Amino acid sequence: MQWIIFMLLLFISSMEMLTQNRWKKQASAGLLENCTGCVLCSEDNGCITCHHRLFLLIWRDGIRQYGMCVHTCPPGYFGVRGLEVNRCTKCRSPSCESCFSRDFCMKCKDKFYLYKGQCFRQCPPGTAAQPGTRECQETCEPGPWSEWSACTHESRTCGCKWGVETRVREVPEAAREEGTACPALLETRRCRMKKHCPGEKTEPKNKGKKRQKKPKTERHTGT
Repeated sequence: MQWIIFMLLLFISSMEMLTQNRWKKQASAGLLENCTGCVLCSEDNGCITCHHRLFLLIWRDGIRQYGMCVHTCPPGYFGVRGLEVNRCTKCRSPSCESCFSRDFCMKCKDKFYLYKGQCFRQCPPGTAAQPGTRECQETCEPGPWSEWSACTHESRTCGCKWGVETRVREVPEAAREEGTACPALLETRRCRMKKHCPGEKTEPKNKGKKRQKKPKTERHTGT
């Protein structure tokens, strides 16, 4: 009787050990799966530190947070390399898809426009969206037109019947530095010139023409 009880206890103990070993193997497999690239890993929180070239990405699920080692940070994050840990830091703006730093966006999500590192629903006043991109660029608003220049033809201001006169307008310095596309900055129009220059001798209209004599008319009287 004692022998039977002993064998029964031994069987129960073996089954418990087998169950614990299976659970440990499953836990170890799950832990290894969530700890790829980790130097230090927690069963509950995933990666804590990563290999030197990888970035530590931490995300939250309710009150819990998990760590993962990644080669590149996902959209909405940017990589910051440190002496001990390289981290993926989240962009401050939720409408930013890629950022250079926490407050400077490089690419916005759909339906948003990028202007000076910030994302907007619409381009700010004084700017316009560039064709084919979702970036806003300052519009060029030139200054007033100058007075029309003197009427000239081949650098001469007289001696021809027709010439050309021009006028210009200036571009703001900011638009010039950013290479903004501007409307016409120069206009020309045809103008009438002085045909004769001052001091120039003019030939009389009748000079060179011989004076025609009027034909004499003869009157005949009847006899």
